[in-house]
Amino acid sequence: MSTTGTSLRVTSLAERPDLEEAMIMMESSWPAYIRPEPLLVDWALRRHAEYQLVVLDEEDRVVARAAAVPFAWDGDPDGLPDTGWDETLRQCLTDTAAGREPTALCALEIAVVPGRLAQNLSGYTLRALTDRARERGLGDVVVPVRPSGKHRYPWQPLAEYLARRRPDGLPEDPWLRVHVRAGGEVLRVCPASMTISGSLAQWRQWTGLPLDADGPVELPGALTPLTVNTTHDHAVYVEPNVWVRHRLTGRRP
Repeated sequence: MSTTGTSLRVTSLAERPDLEEAMIMMESSWPAYIRPEPLLVDWALRRHAEYQLVVLDEEDRVVARAAAVPFAWDGDPDGLPDTGWDETLRQCLTDTAAGREPTALCALEIAVVPGRLAQNLSGYTLRALTDRARERGLGDVVVPVRPSGKHRYPWQPLAEYLARRRPDGLPEDPWLRVHVRAGGEVLRVCPASMTISGSLAQWRQWTGLPLDADGPVELPGALTPLTVNTTHDHAVYVEPNVWVRHRLTGRRP
């Protein structure tokens, strides 16, 4: 299946473990300061390799990726954590250790190489992930979506940003629009989906900013401002995301 006029193939790290490094090292548009817990991410890549997908072009190059983890969820939207990305990854670890049967898949990331962003590979990769979850008998794919246009409005509350609509009624945000067109249901904001803290020296290295005064600071690519505390020599970035649900039960491939 292809939406770009080239021959695309989807595989997983379970099928092609040799692609793990290429998947991890794939160029993406994530800011340098987005640094998920490496031990948990490494564990997820290996323990649930069947849900780590890569999209290959005709030359066997990785042009998109999807990282996801299964977890036990009762289907109640209120049960999805406010600390979306971070907590769902920890819940997957807990569920796996306890032997609980997963019921849903959480997509932690869907990324496309920057040179292919205009070719609908994001929608293609999202569909591949939902197909994989359906094949495994899971009922839902949930995503703590990082709205791709929110960085242009870092001071606007995410709930207000979500209210932005195009004349056709679809979300103004491009990535949310991909999810809605794919049948996704926007549930609610998860206000602290990912928390990243570090010393001021670390943040200066990641951002190139002086960070020499207390208070909120705009960061390139950030959805909300960074909070700087010079007295204690640290800064904290708390990123909100948007929970989106793709129901799979009863849907045909």
